[in-house]
Amino acid sequence: MIGPPMVEPSCNSRNIPRPIQREVRQRCGFGCVICGLPLYEYEHMEGWALVQRHVAEEITLLCDQHHREKTAGLLPKETVKEANANPFNLQKSVSKPYTLHFSGKQAEIIIGSNSFTCEDQGYGTIMVPISIDGLPLVGFVLGDGHLLLNLAVFDEYNVLVLQIKDNHLYYSTVPWDIQLVGTTLRIREAHRKILLEVEFKPPNKVTISRGRFLRNGVEVLVRPDSILISNNGMYIRGNHAHNCYGGLILGHHERPMPGFLAVDNISRYLGDRKTMLEFTREYQLKSAESQFDE
Repeated sequence: MIGPPMVEPSCNSRNIPRPIQREVRQRCGFGCVICGLPLYEYEHMEGWALVQRHVAEEITLLCDQHHREKTAGLLPKETVKEANANPFNLQKSVSKPYTLHFSGKQAEIIIGSNSFTCEDQGYGTIMVPISIDGLPLVGFVLGDGHLLLNLAVFDEYNVLVLQIKDNHLYYSTVPWDIQLVGTTLRIREAHRKILLEVEFKPPNKVTISRGRFLRNGVEVLVRPDSILISNNGMYIRGNHAHNCYGGLILGHHERPMPGFLAVDNISRYLGDRKTMLEFTREYQLKSAESQFDE
């Protein structure tokens, strides 16, 4: 981290300023420093009643269990400080898996106003709204009452930064910022630059409203009302596919995959930059207006 830690002067409010929250998240690996769980609370290690101030280095992340244990005196302050100095997630550069609770015989994924739905038609029913070069980036598997979400998000260097495998969520500690607040997960590449915004709606629905799906030079941009394949300038909005195995099938697939839109010979890194930049500019303006942006 460049520069001194952020400090908020003595105050009466327990509301931690957002820049300080972000610095704490980054330092702690976006999870409880003891167990890595992505559901956490901000904890003043010396106790808020004593310090009455917000200093990034004095704040850590604890899950509900470990926060309660510390408050009750069952978890020593020294143990918390040791974990804060060597956070669980940073030890392996990946988070502890978190299980999402999806179930049922029907599923729906909404991506930029495009809806993909399916019903269990027997063991192994699969729905893949986006697949690039033979790799499904988002999809559901249904069977025997089980509903399993799968999602893969890569950065511009083809590095996997988020994976949901059969409802088990993992993320890298490499991104600039990661937040799971309520049912919404956001990954930011930089200030006001969202790599992914997804809302989990158990038991059977997922909404992806903003983001970038990147793989091998192919870029799919998502905003609330549309999808843009930046490589060829193709807009996709307001579509509905039901019981369709595939959605956007981009690039070469050794095993042909049926879908409502397949583009085999797609250019790499040579898209219509003007169209993409206009799309991105509008997307960033909307993001800046969002109450969630920092």
